[in-house]
Amino acid sequence: METLSCLVVKPAAPTRLYGPRLSQMVASSSSSTSVSSLSFPPSMESQLPTTRAKRFLKPTKAAPSAIPIAPATTTDDSNTATSASTKKVLVPIGFGTEEMEAVILVDVLRRAGAKVTVASVEPQLEVQASGGTRLVADASISTCSNQVFDLVALPGGMPGSARLRDCEILKNITSKQAEEKRLYGGISTAPAVTLLAWGLLKRKRTTCHPAFFDKLPTFWAVKSNIQVSGELTTSQGPGTSFLFALSLVEQLFGESMAKEIGELLFIPFADDKPRKEEFNKVSWAVDRTPQVLVPVANGSEEIEVVTIVDILRRAKVDVVVASVERSTKVLASQGVKIVADKLIGDAAGSIYDLIVLPGGVAGAERLQKSRILKKLLREQDAAGRICGAVCSSPTVLHKHGLLKEKKATAHPSFLKELTNVVDGPKVVIDGKLITSRGLATVSDFALAIVSKFFGDARARSVAEGLVFEYPRS
Repeated sequence: METLSCLVVKPAAPTRLYGPRLSQMVASSSSSTSVSSLSFPPSMESQLPTTRAKRFLKPTKAAPSAIPIAPATTTDDSNTATSASTKKVLVPIGFGTEEMEAVILVDVLRRAGAKVTVASVEPQLEVQASGGTRLVADASISTCSNQVFDLVALPGGMPGSARLRDCEILKNITSKQAEEKRLYGGISTAPAVTLLAWGLLKRKRTTCHPAFFDKLPTFWAVKSNIQVSGELTTSQGPGTSFLFALSLVEQLFGESMAKEIGELLFIPFADDKPRKEEFNKVSWAVDRTPQVLVPVANGSEEIEVVTIVDILRRAKVDVVVASVERSTKVLASQGVKIVADKLIGDAAGSIYDLIVLPGGVAGAERLQKSRILKKLLREQDAAGRICGAVCSSPTVLHKHGLLKEKKATAHPSFLKELTNVVDGPKVVIDGKLITSRGLATVSDFALAIVSKFFGDARARSVAEGLVFEYPRS
């Protein structure tokens, strides 16, 4: 039996990329512990169709731009190519992997119908990502060595990219992928730190996070949000993750599927909607580190949970992720496994400047049923503190009587359940209420929160590190 052949040493703290600064990133690894024996609810599978493919998303030549723009997992040992209707994808993660990049990849690919395996290169399945979010992989990388994948996609983040680089099993899987002309790719730091070290960028046009651009071979480096060069696809950072994922969907399943998924996620191919609209403007500034609570449940939308938490933590907000379930372990809507910081009962003893609810239809229903959360939200409103919700979760605030005479937005499927709807902007702020359409608009939502707490300069700095275009005005 093949054993896990990855470097195991004591990890340094994950390094975050803020703005244009280039920190000296070094390889670091995680302490040796046993594989987690975590239990999660049965998988919640999407019902989206799958199709076949041709090219549709073209590489752009622009510098950092705006955002751009579930099926069950697999751990079988099949060593034969997959059928035309089934595409197998490997997304490896390690200590310090960038959580937005990993989760957006997994979520989008599963929506398209891909059979995605999230594999840990660590001795354990539970992995702490670069922003502190704890994710649980579907399998150990050692169980994937004899499988054939249609795509191997590497998220970035530091030291996550170094952890992936130092995993011999993953190196062999990806090298074989390239040799056999199957799809592979990397985003953010992964091209410069991981793929380059493995010799898999030779004679390939490549892009990466701007802070690592000087590490790429000069002649082949391209400053673009997304770059497709043969079987290799590369991209720049968390803010281009949707474009990266959709490009991979297009290559696996075709133009029509990529377009369909992009529309479902509100990815702005033609960005004609205003980013935000604010009514009854008041200050949110506090004289200390803002405290934010993000309640989660089985069925919460993982893109929204991870994006909100990641961006707020980049801005130096103190964020607590609290589960309304009996366990801190939750299974999100597209099958991503997330470990919350606390149970909601343990989090209820603190006062929060903002309580923000992620969406996901099943998740929102479970948030609504939590008596502890209902009490917290009503106390929050009565004390004049801030509430927020995205996607389907503005209906939770509405049903608890917290949207009276407030303007709000939500996922288009739920607008009819609200009153005083503002249908158009991605983000709507009314006094101390903030709401959003959800999914790909959540980066705008989280950055709007950063701007309200700290001002545009802080929000712009965070956006730059994400490689996300922040509006000038």
